[in-house]
Amino acid sequence: MMRKLSRHNIISMNKIYRFRLVFLLVISGVLVLSCKISRPYQQPEIKTDSLYREHRSIDTASLAAMPWQNLFTDTALKALISEGLVHNLDLKIAIQKIYEAQATLGQTKNALLPSLNGNASVSHGRQSAAALDYPPGTSINTTTTLYQLSLNASWEADIWGKLSSTKRAALATLLQTDAAKRAIQTQLIADIANNYYNLLALDKELDITTKTLQNRMKDVETMKVLKEADVVTGAAVVQSEANRYAAEVAIPDIKRSIRETENALDLLLGRAPGPINRARLDDQQPNTLLLTGLPSQLLKNRPDVQQAEYTFKTAFENTNVAKAYFYPSFTITSSGGFSNLTLKDFFINSIFYNIAAGLTQPIFNQGINKARLKTARAKQEEAMYQYQQTVLTAGAEVSNALYAYQSAKDKDDARIKQIAALVRSVDYTQQLLRYSSATNYTDVLTSEQSLLSAQLNGVTDKLQQLQATVNLYRALGGGGR
Repeated sequence: MMRKLSRHNIISMNKIYRFRLVFLLVISGVLVLSCKISRPYQQPEIKTDSLYREHRSIDTASLAAMPWQNLFTDTALKALISEGLVHNLDLKIAIQKIYEAQATLGQTKNALLPSLNGNASVSHGRQSAAALDYPPGTSINTTTTLYQLSLNASWEADIWGKLSSTKRAALATLLQTDAAKRAIQTQLIADIANNYYNLLALDKELDITTKTLQNRMKDVETMKVLKEADVVTGAAVVQSEANRYAAEVAIPDIKRSIRETENALDLLLGRAPGPINRARLDDQQPNTLLLTGLPSQLLKNRPDVQQAEYTFKTAFENTNVAKAYFYPSFTITSSGGFSNLTLKDFFINSIFYNIAAGLTQPIFNQGINKARLKTARAKQEEAMYQYQQTVLTAGAEVSNALYAYQSAKDKDDARIKQIAALVRSVDYTQQLLRYSSATNYTDVLTSEQSLLSAQLNGVTDKLQQLQATVNLYRALGGGGR
């Protein structure tokens, strides 16, 4: 008897081994096929050689590597940027999106694990005595109470990489939201700095215009004196008054622009409208060490470029997921626990369990899988084109900032000489008007208007240099770390 049992056990063990071997071979074959279904991600190839147009650099040193605290020397501006990085609402929204993406990633990771549910139930039922069809006079209890305590588990094997691709897509989405947050940060730093410099430029324009108004008010009094002395006519007095009012009427518009710029800065800082603490435009010195590095460095320095690539990666993995829906899913389910008609003997001979494994192959599902794959491929192509456009835009922004700085710099010497010449011209024409008949007030008026225009343009030149430096810093990806 013992020999028969041993032989039976040996036969059973051989069957188990053969079953395991076949199972392993099947799983290995499925894994080989799954590798062909889910394609590994590769970074798209982008040509970056001529992104900066005629600018050529062989140095990898880039302005983007400089911390924004070192780029700006104005303490008031640094304080505003620090405040904006803490309180800006767009930045806070971007951080919340990161938290959302982190939660989604955690959910996709857990999808690879089995699900487990607990159940405790009590059911009470009564059957119809007539429906049981017992002989007349038979006494039987037709009411039952069932007590049950169980656990239910389910696990889907990630044979075709659907769950893994979903997890990788969620990770790419998380990285995309982080890059988006850093892109908002770089833009925020640039916006605060540009608005700040614009505010200083408006202060300077207001100062120039106010001083011009004071000078023209003196001109009116001078013209009245010269008219009484028969040096000029009444027309000169009227022209001087009109010239004075031309300067005076410009001041309210400048003040309005100052107020609007202050409010714009306050919005960036996440606070209610109010005055902005600031320095003077004359105290600002633009950074002259404009190192751009290599164009290829934009791919890792610019947050928006990284964001576009992660968007493409998400779409790529979603295409893998869409492909996996065409293949069968392998699911293992199990349940077990205790079930008894009485609580007294609930744990005695009450154990039950069942295990089931099955393959589900889609045959006809109204074209959902085909539509899903077609949509995923279209979104992947769309993301690729968006990525390419983002890279090209980045190169154009660097080129524009470089040229804007250089063009403003080229005007420096000429603008200084122009203003000096116009100052002498105003002095000369005013002297000639007083002591000679070789000129008239129209010449004085023309000289004064040209001087004011040149002075205001000089402010614009300085502003252009400062903002070009800021824009280049942002275009290269500075401030996003």
